[in-house]
Amino acid sequence: MAHLAHYKEAHPLPFVITHWINLVAMIFLIITGFLIHFAVPGTMSMARGCHVFFGFVIFINCVVRVIMSFFVKSAPTGGTRKQVKDFRTWLPQKDNRHQGGSWIKYYLFMKKDHPLSAKLGVPQKISYLLIPILIILMFITGLCLWPPTATSGFCTWCLNLVGGAMSMRIIHYFGMFVFIIFIFIHVYLANVEGTEPTKLMFFRKEHGGLVYDPDKHVIVGDDNLKARNE
Repeated sequence: MAHLAHYKEAHPLPFVITHWINLVAMIFLIITGFLIHFAVPGTMSMARGCHVFFGFVIFINCVVRVIMSFFVKSAPTGGTRKQVKDFRTWLPQKDNRHQGGSWIKYYLFMKKDHPLSAKLGVPQKISYLLIPILIILMFITGLCLWPPTATSGFCTWCLNLVGGAMSMRIIHYFGMFVFIIFIFIHVYLANVEGTEPTKLMFFRKEHGGLVYDPDKHVIVGDDNLKARNE
């Protein structure tokens, strides 16, 4: 099956930057989280400091990314350089209608080909929309466990709501594994058709393919970037 072209318009530079800030922050949070949980000798002070720092980084980065989605434009699908306000690509689009089942079967190897779709398939939209919610929840649970903020009114209310600091710690620790699982799922969903999306995110390298008209929802040509570059 031929694939849609991959253009830079699908991932504008501001979003590439926030994407990698997110990734770096997640990695540091996971590593330092394990160091704190298992109380590795000689690392606690450094681990706690880094964990708090990157906790604020990922939260602020998340807020910035959400705000930017209402002002920065991106392509609504692959194979086109046309752009719309980015938040529209995260919401249900005409190219996503009635495709949930087909996408799930494709990801589970029950179907050879997937339908022509928007930039993000239905499972991708759902999983990616949940990440900002998870980041906010992890930030709140982290504040409830951080001594300088744990005694504040809101944090005290949250601690009482879940049954104390130990319950909050379990929730926070469980959330870390959700992050880990998401990273693996994200890498799989982004590269299941090939590594072109990753090359675009890492190296800003465009890849030729089918050209798509997002207004008519049809293939309108073939952009052979590789042949032209050679």
